[in-house]
Amino acid sequence: MTISEVISKIEKRIPLQQAEDFDNVGLLCGVPTRNVSGILVCHDALENVVDEAIQKNCNLIVCFHPIIFSGLKSLTGKNYVERAVLKAIENKVAIYAIHTAWDNDFFGVNAGICHQLGLKDLKILQPKKNNLKQLTVFVPKDQSEQVKEALFSAGAGNIGFYDECSFTINGKGTFRPTEGSNPFSGQQNIRENADEDMISVIFESYKQGQIVAAMKSAHPYEEVAHQIHSLDNENQYSGLGIYGELEEEMDEKDFLKFVKEKFNLEIIRHSDFTHKKIKRVGVLGGSGASGIRSAISKKCDVYLTGDIKYHDFFLAESKMLICDIGHFESEQFVTQQLFEILSQKFSTFAISKSIEKTNPVNYFI
Repeated sequence: MTISEVISKIEKRIPLQQAEDFDNVGLLCGVPTRNVSGILVCHDALENVVDEAIQKNCNLIVCFHPIIFSGLKSLTGKNYVERAVLKAIENKVAIYAIHTAWDNDFFGVNAGICHQLGLKDLKILQPKKNNLKQLTVFVPKDQSEQVKEALFSAGAGNIGFYDECSFTINGKGTFRPTEGSNPFSGQQNIRENADEDMISVIFESYKQGQIVAAMKSAHPYEEVAHQIHSLDNENQYSGLGIYGELEEEMDEKDFLKFVKEKFNLEIIRHSDFTHKKIKRVGVLGGSGASGIRSAISKKCDVYLTGDIKYHDFFLAESKMLICDIGHFESEQFVTQQLFEILSQKFSTFAISKSIEKTNPVNYFI
């Protein structure tokens, strides 16, 4: 199996179109047509991880953070990024990054945090906006099911934890074939009255090309009458952060002890205690200061994330406890998540988890 074939299977599960616009996800280096000998899953594709991949005969590294993010203008080995990329290229090791595509996935980074905390009734903290569209197409009644099947196979009709969702209305359509036409039914210059279904489906905007192509391929008409509208609906199953409920409410200090134990933490930086019980918890893996106001608006009692700056803590305003558990620490379950996904999808070559340390933060206690 080639690198491009492996990537295609990965992206059916974790579409890169979910990633933030600023991100650098996908194949960062490597030849797509090269056969895969093994896959190494890691958090950061540093030089020591590339060494590990070489030692394990893995020529594809699937990492969370992109080692190439911005500003790379040369490859001379002058810093840790260039050294890692150069070594990968010289040893024919490809590097593929997922990053915010997994951050925005309902079952991604933040779901791993919620699972560790035992949270229930999970909801997206900052749902993605303006990425849903609606397709309406008119189809002869007898061909209605085949067009639906094509739409569903192309990814239309997914709403939350349901797929193959559609709505159909039967009615009468009219058309008159003119000179140059080759009508599926009817005759030139005579108005045709057709028994037709109006099929409506919702889809994520990045799927539009493949869905329209599938629709036209399955549709019997020369001219496929259809409409596509952008929706203002938020996508409740894609976006940054998640919030949910603890089984039982807890005192703030007891909750912090609970988090330290579950995440194996040395320290937790936090805002002033609110002296309220903790029940609703918001989480956002990585650098999550941008989610503080959203967590407050969702009436979270506590917000867990990383990379909180001095002034960010003031935003709590006694409404919510803000906790900085560390960037890497909040994402520590990602490697295992990706390892499990890849192990289920690929059985013809080795899938390994990196054992190399990539977290640059150390603590002196």
